[in-house]
Amino acid sequence: MTQFWVGGYGPGMDGDATGIGLLEGDEGREPLTLAYRGAVTSTASPSWLAQHPSLEVIYAALEGAGTVQAFRRTEERALSPIGRPVEVGQSVCHLAVAPTGAYLIASCYGDGRVVHIGLDAAGAMLVPKIADAASDPYGIGSPEEPELFAGAVSLREADALFGQFEKDAAAEASAASEMLAAAMASAGFELPSAATERDAVPEAAELVAEDPATRASHAHAAAFLPDGRIATTDLGFDLVRIWRPGPSGLIADHTIALPYGVGPRHMVVHPSGHLHVVTEYSCEVFTLAAAASGKWQIVAVTLATPAAQIGFDFAAELARSRDGATLYTALRGSNTIAALRVRGAGETVEPIALADSGVDWPRHHLIHDGTLLVAGQRSDQISVIDLDERTGTPRGIRHRAAAPAPTHLLLAR
Repeated sequence: MTQFWVGGYGPGMDGDATGIGLLEGDEGREPLTLAYRGAVTSTASPSWLAQHPSLEVIYAALEGAGTVQAFRRTEERALSPIGRPVEVGQSVCHLAVAPTGAYLIASCYGDGRVVHIGLDAAGAMLVPKIADAASDPYGIGSPEEPELFAGAVSLREADALFGQFEKDAAAEASAASEMLAAAMASAGFELPSAATERDAVPEAAELVAEDPATRASHAHAAAFLPDGRIATTDLGFDLVRIWRPGPSGLIADHTIALPYGVGPRHMVVHPSGHLHVVTEYSCEVFTLAAAASGKWQIVAVTLATPAAQIGFDFAAELARSRDGATLYTALRGSNTIAALRVRGAGETVEPIALADSGVDWPRHHLIHDGTLLVAGQRSDQISVIDLDERTGTPRGIRHRAAAPAPTHLLLAR
């Protein structure tokens, strides 16, 4: 029997989840039989889950409380808490456990904190250590311009560019909508209501052209790099930050500034060693690589799909196939899944397909056994999408399962 742990939003965060949920299906028939079996813990808003690499221990980011709680799997359908929750920071939204199992990294959206938490031999959490705070490379009063790649912009150019951006976005919205409708219609899918979704996300749309004076740090994810360093994203300051693990926590190495206002969110490490970063506001995938000097830099950028509507669509998770040949990101707004092909040595990414996600506000997705499972936060559903075994492109929705405000899916081991 295949099982998944389900993270979700509780009443304190406009959801109905009462704890970590269990999704399971009959062996050999999982895509058609997956069903939500209820909560196995009583935990407020466990919005992100992470598995210890060698122990049956699960870590939950309790976003509303700003804490992390560890759980041990005690039975096939049971999780028991290990110790008390550890305080990390406001709106902790992502956890990543080191491949060695020696520590985890918590990213806090609310106050921008990146927190190192040591783990003992049993997987219990030790004293949290807060890493250095981020600095906005485009902030008012910055002493000097940051070192940027060729496509980035300076603060002096930002206002003019965003003025033009707003005009271009309005002019292109109609054409993009028609393109999206045609693409989905040709695949037999129904286009979601743009008017309804626009009404649902006015605050997010306003953040796209945020004034530099009001920008704030929003740490959002961490990934472990092939050379032993760690990358974290700061969605609010348009940064990818590189760290080295040290005896007293994380040691800042260097930062990579992305273009103003793109909002780097989540990342995946390609088998080639390249780092792919999806941006929430601009719906792009940035590809980073380490130079001979050891510094990471941007080597490519591509729009997730030509049909993306900037200011209406907001990219969420980024996942890759096992061989790294295909990337998948979800666009909240149009509620679609964009598939991208990775070519060359991992440095070239190009959009290849767009499909209906089958849910409202697809916050997270994962690949399992030739399918893509998608958590629809606002529709209280998890969809199962077939993937073409040859090309990796989405083929259609096979199944839906009801689940309360799902925000994260984790394969149970």
